Amino acid sequence: MEVIHDGKQVGLGGSQRRAMLGFLLLQANRTVAASRLLNALWGEDEAPRTARKILQNAVYALRGVLASASDGSPGAARLLTRSPGYMLEVAPERIDLHLFQKWVAQAREKKAQGAPEEAAELLRDALALWRGPALADLVEVGFEWPELVAVQNSRLDVLEDYFDTQLALGRHHTVLAELEATVRAEPLRERLCGQLMLALYRCGRQADALSTYSRVRNLLVEDLGLVPSRSLQRLQQAILTQDPTLSPRHAGPGPVVGLTGDQPRGTVAVSAPAAAGNGLRAARPAAGPAPRNPRGRSTGATADRGAERRWVSVVALRTQFVPPPGDVSGEGLEDLLDEAAWVVGEQIERFGGTVTASLGSVSLALFGIGSSADEDHVRQAVSAALAVRVTLGARTASAGAAAGLTVHAYVDTGEVLLRPSATGDVPIVIGTVLDESQPMLFDVPAGEVRVSDAVRRVTEDTVAYRPSGSTAAPWQAIGTRQVLARGGGVPAADQSSEADVLCALAQRTRHRSVPHLVTVVGDAGAGKSRLLGEFARRMAAQPAPVRVLTTAADADAGPPHVQARLLSLYCGVRPGDDAPAARAAVTRRTETLVRSGRSARWLLSRLLPLVDPALAPAPADEVMAAWREFFHRAAGSEPLVLCVDDLHRAGDAVIDAVAGLVGDTAPVPLFVVATVRPELLLRRPAWSGGLGHATTVTLGSPERIATERSMSLPLPAARAEHVQRAGGRGR
Repeated sequence: MEVIHDGKQVGLGGSQRRAMLGFLLLQANRTVAASRLLNALWGEDEAPRTARKILQNAVYALRGVLASASDGSPGAARLLTRSPGYMLEVAPERIDLHLFQKWVAQAREKKAQGAPEEAAELLRDALALWRGPALADLVEVGFEWPELVAVQNSRLDVLEDYFDTQLALGRHHTVLAELEATVRAEPLRERLCGQLMLALYRCGRQADALSTYSRVRNLLVEDLGLVPSRSLQRLQQAILTQDPTLSPRHAGPGPVVGLTGDQPRGTVAVSAPAAAGNGLRAARPAAGPAPRNPRGRSTGATADRGAERRWVSVVALRTQFVPPPGDVSGEGLEDLLDEAAWVVGEQIERFGGTVTASLGSVSLALFGIGSSADEDHVRQAVSAALAVRVTLGARTASAGAAAGLTVHAYVDTGEVLLRPSATGDVPIVIGTVLDESQPMLFDVPAGEVRVSDAVRRVTEDTVAYRPSGSTAAPWQAIGTRQVLARGGGVPAADQSSEADVLCALAQRTRHRSVPHLVTVVGDAGAGKSRLLGEFARRMAAQPAPVRVLTTAADADAGPPHVQARLLSLYCGVRPGDDAPAARAAVTRRTETLVRSGRSARWLLSRLLPLVDPALAPAPADEVMAAWREFFHRAAGSEPLVLCVDDLHRAGDAVIDAVAGLVGDTAPVPLFVVATVRPELLLRRPAWSGGLGHATTVTLGSPERIATERSMSLPLPAARAEHVQRAGGRGR
């Protein structure tokens, strides 16, 4: 907040005077009621009894300051009394905020006239008036007004206009650094994120552009429960297909690059200036319908050279995060979503399909688009949807969450137009069936697979259905008749007794406040991960939920991976957080758990290198001792369950650290579950035998596990191991 006269700053006095002048300047040349000024200075119903007297004294003082700074010229600032309050009369050109708004209006007019160069210069000058947040000194001392929020949002809108203009002029290299910094400060503004994605793509950083989309998707899902806008989804799809319209304009005037909203249903199209003139390039609508042929391909002619009409099946899948009762942190969500994407892709490919789009928590897959597509693609699509439903719980358990993901699936079949893509791999697909499948997902209950009547008619000889009661998706797929005939209709039932044992031992640990280790032993495919997921869900559903942290050992991730991951989960460190954010989260949590400053400093000096590899590591034995001490203190503040999947993959130091959690009888309710293959017992014949509070649960042979007999085609063991090792990596 500054008043300048003859190049010198004029003294305004204390914060109350400055705040009153700032508020009047936001309403320049308009009368502001005295009651409104009082609320702005002290807050509603919080003004002291002498507030009006203080206000009158401030008005008197400001009048003197402004009069002394006035040169008598027209438009000089004057503070006038106007019923029912006061008005600051001043020439608009003397207020930088007005100049900003004036130049922005001129820039937008130039842009509409097809003069992007002049528009960019005006926008640059307007933004140069800003040297930080509006009235930052007043905000710093506690003044918060809706008018300031509007001004700040206006600046961001103009900054986005400036980036648009620069991108239209092909200056993506020039604005890239500023775009990256702005998106870091405003990560939820989708227009900014789209501009950064476009600039990164044009600079040859396609992977970074897609990573930007993933970050904003995760933030929207985690913080707001939303998926990215359709325009941002279309931009991601255009980047994936390397759409030539994303390239910068080379010649001729044209509109700013943006995303069109009038393309045909079920298509992806991005607007860009034409080679000459001002026209927008939009996706061409498909030709008229060809004869329907639900069992094979269509042979109808098309209006597009190189395009082909074909009858395909569509599987739309939506995964939804289900947090533990009372937990709004979304802890472990990113890992779960990545793992879900991996499972979806694995099962879709297993049955011969192709994932063509992954938009937030929604995936679309097509069956029957290959060059030698199997005419039985409708059955394959239903089988894939059922397989995803059955296997998702087992595969996502290792990513870590107390509740998990639910899956919603819809299968339909219809005719589409296939166009060759620029990269020559996955074709561009256009068809109403694509556009209509995705909205159906939001009417599908959790855990169900719904299909259209056309799908049911083709597959009812191999798949069992029952009416759903919905006219849009009238049939619910129960399972393949072959699996149901073998009694595989309830996959989780095989392990209910083992889950009961784990829950009972966890409750015993909670009541007795003595650490306990349970080792779940089973061969590959025995259902260890499914049991872990079922146990975590049961613990979260209890009247007094217990905090459950789950991770998976990975031989390729380095010795402290398990310790670092569990520490990060407990402290709320997200996978995308940078090192300073991770250190801050661990520091806050440690200082909350440890009252002694000296003890906290010792713990932090050993723990922080786990989340920031750039720090010099402490001796390994001291790190493990600090890690054990941290989780003992954590369990002392709240009942805690730590689950480590595939512990046999870890090194000896990690195995020793997990065993050390229950190696003494510290009075804390810490429950540890580790799943292992029998080879761990060969490496450690005395494993858990020397511990006073340890239990071993052995799972039966793989033939008993329903996840391995959920479909008529078993998942090969080698592929299953590959999925396990993938951990949180998405497709």
